[in-house]
Amino acid sequence: MADVHLSWFDDLTAEQERNVLVLLAEAEEADGVAPVGEQVLVRLRRGNSDDSAHLLAEEAGRLVGYAHLDLVGDSGGRKVSELAVRPSARRHGVGTALVTSVADRVGVPLPATEGAPERLRVWAHGDHAGAVGLARTLGMAKVRELWQMRLVLADEPTGAALPDGVRLRSFVPDQDEAAVVLVNHRAFSWHPEQGAMTEEDVRGKEQEEWFDPKGFLLAVDDADALLGFHWTKVHSPGVGEVYVVGVDPDAQGGGLGRALTMAGLRRLWDVGVREVLLYVEADNAPAVHVYTRLGFARHAADVQYAL
Repeated sequence: MADVHLSWFDDLTAEQERNVLVLLAEAEEADGVAPVGEQVLVRLRRGNSDDSAHLLAEEAGRLVGYAHLDLVGDSGGRKVSELAVRPSARRHGVGTALVTSVADRVGVPLPATEGAPERLRVWAHGDHAGAVGLARTLGMAKVRELWQMRLVLADEPTGAALPDGVRLRSFVPDQDEAAVVLVNHRAFSWHPEQGAMTEEDVRGKEQEEWFDPKGFLLAVDDADALLGFHWTKVHSPGVGEVYVVGVDPDAQGGGLGRALTMAGLRRLWDVGVREVLLYVEADNAPAVHVYTRLGFARHAADVQYAL
């Protein structure tokens, strides 16, 4: 490996943040997929956070690699890391150095020991050959696969009937956060990330440029109690996302999930979206079946490797 210097930071300066964002953009352009998830970008922009640690890899004063470590971790108590190496600096050991330093920070020995308790997960967005080789070298096991599925809307989506006594309304900022978090937790108690969403997370996303309360559809009963929601997201002109569909377990089984999904697709259509993406666990057969029946098809995959 070239003479690369690794440094951990609790907070990044404005210049460091800009340099990281440039590196991430270069990696995305080269790979065709963003090297880190949305939550990392939110935390980078927010700054001064006690839930993140940032690892910078520099060579001759130039940033060649970056790793983000989620200090809160997922619902299973595991720390989670995401990383990127500048395309011009690849195949020189920078990725290995980043993962090794992250593992050392978490206290996980390398190479991985078979049967050891799982304490760290590392995302490989796109699961490119370089990530597969790095994971194999370090003895990391593939433990999770997240599919991105896509649908081209050739025609205006048709609605699905809501259950009796249920109506749709838009999300109201500073009013609905707590109810959304409660239903989300109940609906996704099994999910490593989604189930851990907090009111602070919701309010943080309300500050993002893409946030539109009219695209955040809530299903409520006659007393305005929340039963489920479909949070949509517009990425760019013509491209949108089924961001989250959550239904309270007590309201499941009556067609509310499908009605919310179709209402969200109709909303995306109305604002000009013609290609829709969503993310679903590859091993969630019922959900994959539902989305496949709606016309969605596998487009890409993100993988988590464990230590």
